[in-house]
Amino acid sequence: MIILDFEKPIFELEAKIKELKNLNTGDLSIIEDVKRLENKRKKLLRQVYSQLSPWQKVLVARHQDRPHTSDYINTLIEDFVPLAGDRCFGNDLAITAGIGKFKNMVVAILGHEKGKETEDRIKHNFGMPHPEGYRKACRIMDLADKFKLPLLTFIDTAGAYPGIGAEERGQAESIAKCIERSLQFKNPIVATVIGEGGSGGAIALAVANVILMLEHSIYSVISPEGCASILYRNPEKAEDAAIALKITAQDLMQFKIIDDIVEEPIGGAHREPLTTIKAVGEKIKTALFGLSNVIDSRAHRNEKFLNFCRNYYN
Repeated sequence: MIILDFEKPIFELEAKIKELKNLNTGDLSIIEDVKRLENKRKKLLRQVYSQLSPWQKVLVARHQDRPHTSDYINTLIEDFVPLAGDRCFGNDLAITAGIGKFKNMVVAILGHEKGKETEDRIKHNFGMPHPEGYRKACRIMDLADKFKLPLLTFIDTAGAYPGIGAEERGQAESIAKCIERSLQFKNPIVATVIGEGGSGGAIALAVANVILMLEHSIYSVISPEGCASILYRNPEKAEDAAIALKITAQDLMQFKIIDDIVEEPIGGAHREPLTTIKAVGEKIKTALFGLSNVIDSRAHRNEKFLNFCRNYYN
């Protein structure tokens, strides 16, 4: 597991606990020491994770061991059928798409996929989609609308890929079209920010009736590093930018940008992925149940996004 700087005291305790357990002598004093250290570890975890700064939340949101879209699909979705390609250029593996059953309900699924190990992350372009990824998303929405399926999206990207090839193939236009298609979608959409929600690359999949965020995820118009480079002309001021951007789930809940926060296990989603995934599943289930009473999902969604500005100016 990757060790974040502020977690080092926790890992030192865990190393001591592991060392004592490996002795396996049955000595009562050692058993008591293990219990004492485990209690100390839980207390320290709770203390550290209840006081995370915005920058520390950025680091947690980017943690490589957090559950990915593929993990949510494998756990929550039955009979998943992956769908590939934009029918124009190619298949972008930075966006996973398909149809499956969620709680016995047939749904369409879209999500950013970062990949896990280095080779896998390169394969998925670190979760940064090309234009064909967003055009694939539009195609899946067309299909879901045709069969009157609700849409679940999972957001986890630093942003859309900014390379020359992506720009040549219409990156900005593809994102705009994806947002437009989301606003026209006739059925309910539930979006969950599971890690990073970066820039237009994130909002392209986050135009939803209900927007959920994991407790230690982030959602912003630009990365803290990018903001620091532009506004402060110094990328080393990323921590200051993270504070100014108001990118945490708690900030965004206060601004009514999101609808609910999914609590993570003590110590973050990367420590207990399965528990986190099940908690997200329950929140999605509740959201879909609530949306079943909405007569016009499209009007509801459009009104929600219009209210962002109204709430700000009022």
